[in-house]
Amino acid sequence: MSPRPLKIEDLYGLKNLADVQFHPDGNRLAYVVTETDPEANEYRSAIWVTWLSTGETRKFTQGAKRDTFPRWSPDGRWLAFLSDRGGDKPQIWVMPADGGEPRQLTRLRRGVAEFAWAPDSRRLALVSRGDEPDPESDVRVITTVKYKFDGVGFLEGRTHIWTVDLAGNVVQVTDGDWDDSRPAWSPDGRQIAFVSNRSAERDFTLRTDIFVVPAEGGEARQLTPGNGDADAPSWSPNGQFIAYVGHDRGWLTGVNNRLWVVPAEGGPPRNLTPDWDPSIGVFIMGSLPGPIQPHAPIWTPDGQGLVVTAADRGNTHIFKVDLAGNITRLVGGERTCLYVSLSPDGGQLAFIAGDSLNPRELFVLEDGEERQLTRLNADFLAEISLVRPERFVYPGADGLEIEGWVMKPPGFEAGWRYPLILHVHGGPHAAYGNNFMFDFQLEAGSGYVVLYTNPRASQSYGEAFATMNIGDWGGKDFEDLMRGLDFILAQGYVDPDRLGITGASYGGFMTNWVVGHTDRFRAAVTENSLSNLLSFYGTSDIGTWFSEAELGADPFDRPEVYLGRSPISYVKNIKTPLLIIHAEADHRCPIEQAEQLFVALKRLGKEALFIRFPAESHGMRSAGKPRHRTERLRHILNWFNRYLQPAW
Repeated sequence: MSPRPLKIEDLYGLKNLADVQFHPDGNRLAYVVTETDPEANEYRSAIWVTWLSTGETRKFTQGAKRDTFPRWSPDGRWLAFLSDRGGDKPQIWVMPADGGEPRQLTRLRRGVAEFAWAPDSRRLALVSRGDEPDPESDVRVITTVKYKFDGVGFLEGRTHIWTVDLAGNVVQVTDGDWDDSRPAWSPDGRQIAFVSNRSAERDFTLRTDIFVVPAEGGEARQLTPGNGDADAPSWSPNGQFIAYVGHDRGWLTGVNNRLWVVPAEGGPPRNLTPDWDPSIGVFIMGSLPGPIQPHAPIWTPDGQGLVVTAADRGNTHIFKVDLAGNITRLVGGERTCLYVSLSPDGGQLAFIAGDSLNPRELFVLEDGEERQLTRLNADFLAEISLVRPERFVYPGADGLEIEGWVMKPPGFEAGWRYPLILHVHGGPHAAYGNNFMFDFQLEAGSGYVVLYTNPRASQSYGEAFATMNIGDWGGKDFEDLMRGLDFILAQGYVDPDRLGITGASYGGFMTNWVVGHTDRFRAAVTENSLSNLLSFYGTSDIGTWFSEAELGADPFDRPEVYLGRSPISYVKNIKTPLLIIHAEADHRCPIEQAEQLFVALKRLGKEALFIRFPAESHGMRSAGKPRHRTERLRHILNWFNRYLQPAW
C-alpha cells in the first residue's frame, strides 16, 4: 500500500518523547511517552525504560493519567515521578527501580511543579505553592502584578522550596513574598541552590538570580549580581562551583543565554562563552510540546566540562564546554535536540531529537557512534507521505541574509502555479527550523506551497540578529518576510493571486500588521494574536516588562509608540478576509486582543470570522485538548480552501 496524504485526524497518532534520564548503573534510561486518547479527549503519559545492554524496552508505569518527570534516586533504588493519578494536581510518586507498585509521597493541596533527589537518596527537594486551604470566598483580592500566568491560570500563593522524605514528611525550606524554583542539591547534601527574583522590581520582570539556602532552612544567600538573568543551577562534582545559564544584559530581550560558573561560597561569576554567538536553550518551534526553560548544564564526571544544548541556524545541537571556554559540538545534524542525559561515567550521552520528517525519538551517543533506540512513530510514518522542506537563503531588508524553507505539494509539477501559505513564527525571539511541523505537512499535502522563514529577531543566528527588531515591530521584520515571499514568487510556481498568511502570538501580530499594510494576500488566519499593544501592556501576564523591553518605551510617556505599532491602528486598511482564532484562557495574549480586532473589522464592514476555544491557553496549538487541536486545523484549512482554492 502506497503512503497516503496526511489527514487532520493523524494528529491523534503522534507519540511524543520527553525527559530522558540515565540510571546510576549507566545501563537504563527512563523517559516519558505521551499518547492521545481521542475518545476521552485527553493525553496519557507513562514512564518507559530501555536497557542499553539488551535493548529491552518496557512501559514502566501504567494507568490512564499523566506520569512525567522521571528521576532515579542517586543510590539507584528508586524511581520518582510526578503524576496526577491521585487527583487533579501533580504529586510526587515513588516506586522501586526494578518495578513494582508506585506509592504517593506528597499530598500538597496545590501540587508539585518539580523536584530533585538529595545525594543520600533519603529525601527530595520540591517546588510547590504550598498546602494552604482553599479560600472560603471565590472573590480574588489582587495585590501584585504577577497574579496570573499562562497555562497555569490565577496564582494562589508563592512557589517555594520544600523537602519531603521517603516517609512523606514535608518541610518548607524557603518562604517570603517571591517565587523560588529549580532546586539543585550540593554534593554533600547540606545546601540547595535555587532560582528566585527577590529584587524590588520583581513584579515587573521575569529576570532571576541564583541563591543558596541550607537544606534544613535558614537565610538564603544570593550568588549572582542581579544584572540580568540566571537560571538552571547545577553544582560541580566537588561542590566548589555552580554552573548556570543566563546573561548580564539587564531587561533586554532576545540576547544570548551564556554558560556561567560562580563560586558556591561567593564571588564574581565567570562567563565561559562570552564570544560564542549561539544562544543556550531550545528555541526551534515544533508541533509537539517541549521544554520552555533551558535544561541545567550537565557536569562531566571529572568536573572539567559541561554539556548544554544551543540554537544553531534553525537547529538545536548538543555541545561540551570546558572550564577554559573551549567548545566542542557533540551532536549536530539538521535536527532539533531537546532533552539530554549523561551517563555517570561520562561515556554515553542520551538525547531526544526530531527533524522535519521525523517526530522525536531517543538516541544514544557512545565513542562518537550514534544509535537510535526508539521508533515509536515508525508505524505512523509508514502510512503517510511527507514533504521534505527545501532550504534557501535570500537578501532581506538592508541585504541581511535570511534563511527560509519551502515545501511543495506531493506530485509537484513544473509549469503549474500553486496557492501558497506563508507562516510567521511567534516570539518574536523563537525560530522555525528542522523540527516536525504537523500543520505544514497537512497544508502541503492539501495542495499548498508552504513557506516559512526566520526574519530578523529569530533566534539561532546570533545575538545581533535576534535583537534587530527591538523598537521596530512591523518595520524591517515585515520587509524581511515580504522579500522572502518575493523570492519564492520569482521561481514561477506560485500563483501571486492565491496567497495566504498565518501566524500565532507575535506571528499573529505580524499577520494582523501585514494585512493592514498590503493587499497582496487573499486570505489570512491570525491566532492568539496581538492587535492593540496599549491594552496588551495591562492585560497580559508578561505585558509590562515585555512591552517595555520590546518597544523601548513605556505607554505613559510615549503612548504614540504603542499605538503606532498596533495593528488595530490600521484596521481601516484591511481588505483581506481574516479568520481570528483565540484561546479563551490565554493569559499571554488575552482574548480581548481578538475581541477588539473582530469588533473593529465587523463595524467597518470587513470580512472576518471569530473562533473562540474555551478553557485553552496560549499554547493550544501544541498542548490543547486533542479535539480542539483537530477542530482548529479544520477551521484553518476550510478558510484557506474557501479563498485560495487549491488545485486538488
